[in-house]
Amino acid sequence: MITPQPNLGAPTANNGLLSLLATMASLLRLSHQRSALTSLLIGLVGVIGATAYAQVKLNAWNQPFYDAIERKDLLTFFNQLGVYGVIAGSLLILNVSQTWLNQTLRMKLREGLTRDLFEQWLIPRRAFLLAGASDLGENPDQRIHEDAHHLAELSTDLGVGLFQASLLIASFLGVLWNLSTGVTFHLGDRSFAIPGYMVWAALLYAAIASLATWRVGRPLMDLNAARYAREAELRVALVHTAAHCEGIAVYRGEREERARLNGEFDRLLAVLKKLVAATTRLTWMTAGYGWFTIIAPLIVASPAYFGGDLTFGGMLMAAGAFTQVQTSLRWFVDNTGPIADWRATLLRVGAFRLALLQMDTVGTGDERIKLSTVETGELMLEELKLLSPAGRIILSESHLKVAPGERVLVVGGVRSGKTSLFRAVAGLWPWGSGKIELPTTTMFLAKRPYIPEGSLREVLAYPSRPDTFSDAEYQAALARLGLSYLFESLDLRSHWDRDLTDPEQQGVAFGRLLLHRPACVVADTAIETLPVPLRTAVLEIFDQELAGAALLSIGSEREKSTFYTQVIELSLERGGQHLKTPDHPGRPSSNVSLSNATKAAE
Repeated sequence: MITPQPNLGAPTANNGLLSLLATMASLLRLSHQRSALTSLLIGLVGVIGATAYAQVKLNAWNQPFYDAIERKDLLTFFNQLGVYGVIAGSLLILNVSQTWLNQTLRMKLREGLTRDLFEQWLIPRRAFLLAGASDLGENPDQRIHEDAHHLAELSTDLGVGLFQASLLIASFLGVLWNLSTGVTFHLGDRSFAIPGYMVWAALLYAAIASLATWRVGRPLMDLNAARYAREAELRVALVHTAAHCEGIAVYRGEREERARLNGEFDRLLAVLKKLVAATTRLTWMTAGYGWFTIIAPLIVASPAYFGGDLTFGGMLMAAGAFTQVQTSLRWFVDNTGPIADWRATLLRVGAFRLALLQMDTVGTGDERIKLSTVETGELMLEELKLLSPAGRIILSESHLKVAPGERVLVVGGVRSGKTSLFRAVAGLWPWGSGKIELPTTTMFLAKRPYIPEGSLREVLAYPSRPDTFSDAEYQAALARLGLSYLFESLDLRSHWDRDLTDPEQQGVAFGRLLLHRPACVVADTAIETLPVPLRTAVLEIFDQELAGAALLSIGSEREKSTFYTQVIELSLERGGQHLKTPDHPGRPSSNVSLSNATKAAE
């Protein structure tokens, strides 16, 4: 059963800071690592607070130390070296502690985000529906693996950096204010004082630099979002080419594939060139600001020193405090690029999760098929009518019952809805009316068998544990399908979906069926497409080992034979009632299109 989830909001490219922070807070609230994250955050707050206090003490140490040098006071000089050792040792411990907490927070945040996306993606039917949902369904692996990883790292680094900068500002503004007190400026015959002038100078300096950097770095946000989209498209194209290399070679299509990949890469390069130009413009600003900041503290503190209001040590202390404030205030300047990157990544992860939640709303307002399980071992389709965007799919028999031992064939023409019927019986296509009753132990055979990763033993036992069956049972199942030679590879871990031929994969699927001995089997052209020797073996299995199982096979007219006890016709009524799909399929908030799934289903 699908559990309703809280709506994260609709993250879009135009979202403001508050909306982005709300999206991030929602992701954290739903995380499986809430307790660990809370503990780590508390630890980081404590360590960062202690570090800020130690840095204030280190800054205050400058005045007595350099004043002692100026006075050539050897005793005070050595005493202050001892004080420095204590402060520096404390800061070393705090820095190491902060690094450990920071790295652990990254790891736990990624774990929470990734496990949550796993859970939402693999809720029944969602992954299947998302696969037909425009661009969001094309590369879920990228969003779950790369984007979640990147978001965890950026969120940790930026969040910790912002908090630390804010704490340092609060700590050192007071120091600057005190050092500015009593400083008198002389302009000709007039004298005047500006309370806390170093504070105002630091704030004005940082504000001007931050505003200029924001204006220069703003295009990076949209460019980063475009870059991630282009990177994902190139990756999908590469995976597709690698997966179909044999077919490409057979058709001598290498030139066409190379042109297609070059086209995808050119689209990425176009964005990267703009990104390089924007980053270069930003570097002019940030680097120039950084170089000027080296001398700016001394320029600001020099009036107080030359006016006699500060000692040499006091000037260095003021310069150190000014530098700390500037370093904190320029946090935004230094992190304009990462902030743009974080925003783009958060939008991708947020939009992906939101799309997963919206999978449950596809076809809202349409009738739903009632699906239930029974203990009788009998499959029943009662007044079943399926809705698709093309029309309504109906059976020639309004009341179809497949009792144990009966074998029913459902036949239909091209695009009559055969796969939609299979998916409806499997619980993947709920749109329509009527009732489906399934035996509790029902197995489904799709057009192409699913071969999971792992050992051959795990493949045959799927979805059960491999130790559910004995070696003798595995051997008997393989022998029954003419695959005895695979027994010696039973515990070999390999990419069996690539290493096995198509007939061998089909044989493994029926071997899995033979091991589980279900009360009911539903097949989508899985028997019709078998090579003759394997088909003969499968029909014998249904006559012998699975003679008591109910079989519903969906196929074409050419599959009709005396093997089946009943033949039912399937047809599609075009026009009239059909499945309603969401409006505005290009928007993230309703980015669901069943066109791809429907084409496959028909």
